Amino acid sequence: MEKRTGPINKMHTQPGDVVRYALPIGEAKVSLNPLLGKPVRFKFTGRIFCIHCGKATKTSFSQGYCFRCMQTLAQCDMCILKPELCHHHLGTCREPEWGTAHCMIDHTVYLANSSGIKVGITRSHQMRTRWMDQGAVQALPIVRVKNRLDSGKVEIALAKVLPDKTNWRLMLQGKMEVLDLKAKRDEVFATLAADLPGEKLFEEEYSFSYPVLTYPTKLTSLNLDKQPEVTGDLLGIKGQYLILSSGVINMRKYGGYEVEWESESIVEETGATAPIEETPDAIAPVAEPTALHPVQDTVPRPMKAVAGEAASQTSLL
Repeated sequence: MEKRTGPINKMHTQPGDVVRYALPIGEAKVSLNPLLGKPVRFKFTGRIFCIHCGKATKTSFSQGYCFRCMQTLAQCDMCILKPELCHHHLGTCREPEWGTAHCMIDHTVYLANSSGIKVGITRSHQMRTRWMDQGAVQALPIVRVKNRLDSGKVEIALAKVLPDKTNWRLMLQGKMEVLDLKAKRDEVFATLAADLPGEKLFEEEYSFSYPVLTYPTKLTSLNLDKQPEVTGDLLGIKGQYLILSSGVINMRKYGGYEVEWESESIVEETGATAPIEETPDAIAPVAEPTALHPVQDTVPRPMKAVAGEAASQTSLL
């Protein structure tokens, strides 16, 4: 058995025929896909380190920060969870330069299918990373705006008629059906056109497949604070969850937790899992499903328009 020890962070993702995952453990990035079907073990040492400043902390706040960073960093402000509360334009941002770089840029409002249809927002260059983090099997950009505040306004308008949360239990059961996101987009535009600032998008749909050998029939949620040692065969990875024979665990929740990781072999990524910047036009199309049926493994890229359909025009952190 090979070992690595260090604080963990959210899993890195890369698209492909199947989404590729790597878990940062200290300075290492352990590739997880090769471990499917194999036993893994990891143990929380009891030590937590802030994922921003690196200082030891007794308690993790906002998925990995110490109390001071949680109170002072713009990325931990309430407007990150509720973009409609963005106050950069008022001159009261905790870190104006960070806000300019991350919030005063193009954002995309999208529809996604992770546990059923939902609406969400993300920086426009971060779309696929956001969708993979959520475990979405389908996603469709529908509105582009110039800043985070406007994306929040659009999301609030859409949340009147659409869910804005993912049901993690349904997401991990893998029972989603293919949804007609374009029809829902057109319905939203017809109903709420006056409430939507920004540019309406008529782009292609994206689909994603995840490295899962088998989905659990019964979900047992694992908690490192209550059960510091986790063992089991790795049966799958979806969103930010590991699916083990012993239960499921949201790894993002434990950002900064120091763990001792052990598995039969360890393949380390060499930088390939860094977040990517992209444009949808750079990705080849695949065929679009024409009826509702269980989602099949597909390449994460735009889906080809249905015959006769008009050609296409044109969540933070």
